[in-house]
Amino acid sequence: MDVLEVPFVKHIGIEKDGELKLNVRDELQNHLQTIHASAQFTLAETASAESLIKEFPQYEGKVIPLLRSSTVKYKSPATSTLRVKASLSKEAKEKFLKQFERRGQGVIAVEVELFDEASLVTMEGEFVWFVARK
Repeated sequence: MDVLEVPFVKHIGIEKDGELKLNVRDELQNHLQTIHASAQFTLAETASAESLIKEFPQYEGKVIPLLRSSTVKYKSPATSTLRVKASLSKEAKEKFLKQFERRGQGVIAVEVELFDEASLVTMEGEFVWFVARK
């Protein structure tokens, strides 16, 4: 699945040029003329989903992933194009694979950081996914 084909992702305007990014647009601003928290959240959640697709290509089209929970912290105002880094720990991958192989479902956490053009982190978070076989 191409995460850029999700209707809400298209609506927000997330793009990809090797990595996911979100450009500043008037429609994405909040009352302080910075990028709205919900737009940042969408970029981060989308990146977490994409990281699972890349990490587990053998399950693409064979599972139903659902975001179970997230914890985010906004660290500084976002005023320029945002890029994202998502990562999964080795331990999280191993635990998920054991759960999934044993029960056909599992839970996995993805760590995400958003950063602006000056490499300043604007948001960081953890996105926990429930993944089950179709």
